[in-house]
Amino acid sequence: MRSEELPKELRDRIVARHRSGQGYKRISAALKVPKSTVASIILKWKKFGTTRTLPRPGRPAKLSNRGRRALVREVKKNPKITVAELQRCSREMGESSTKSTITAALHQSGLYGRVARRKPLLSARHMKACIEFAKKHIKDSQTMRNKILWSDETKIELFGVNSKRYVWRKPGTAHHLPNTIPTVKHGGGSIRPLPKPNRASLERSENGCPPTFTIQPDRTGEDLQGRMAEDPQIQV
Repeated sequence: MRSEELPKELRDRIVARHRSGQGYKRISAALKVPKSTVASIILKWKKFGTTRTLPRPGRPAKLSNRGRRALVREVKKNPKITVAELQRCSREMGESSTKSTITAALHQSGLYGRVARRKPLLSARHMKACIEFAKKHIKDSQTMRNKILWSDETKIELFGVNSKRYVWRKPGTAHHLPNTIPTVKHGGGSIRPLPKPNRASLERSENGCPPTFTIQPDRTGEDLQGRMAEDPQIQV
């Protein structure tokens, strides 16, 4: 990171002391300038014959390396942070930048805005059970896997928010936990038990499918048991 430039008057004094025979260490102590800076100014004077600031190849970056690293730290702490929030952080550091400048700085660090993947909010116990299930059935044939019935009788929503959310992440990290949006299960849906299909129940149905009935969320287990007693074909 480039430090603040010394005034031209101070650079001229460094060169003048050097021409009078003073060494780098003595000049550094007298003018309270780092010895490496003194050496750099004198070498530049010997090479170009001047102490003024030479033209640079292109406009200097609007955001310093320090400011860019600070933004990257904020993104790593919270990948879901917005550009507007990053802009406010940049302004608090004394480096007011536009949204396009902040976006370009993050791209330079390999961070890009992507739509967050939605993954179930699992506890450590759930994750362990999923891994154990996968290890147990990893050698199962495709025919065996086709016999597994995957079902879910609950409603899934994203904490009441169903819109897209973006995260700042590097390529290949889409499924890392901080870069995902957790989804949770909640009430509000109804459960539809299916009777065990047999010839009699299929003959009673109108469309060839076994008859069904809906259990509303306010029903109890006793209600279901009573309904099952009326129709022995029902299985949950």
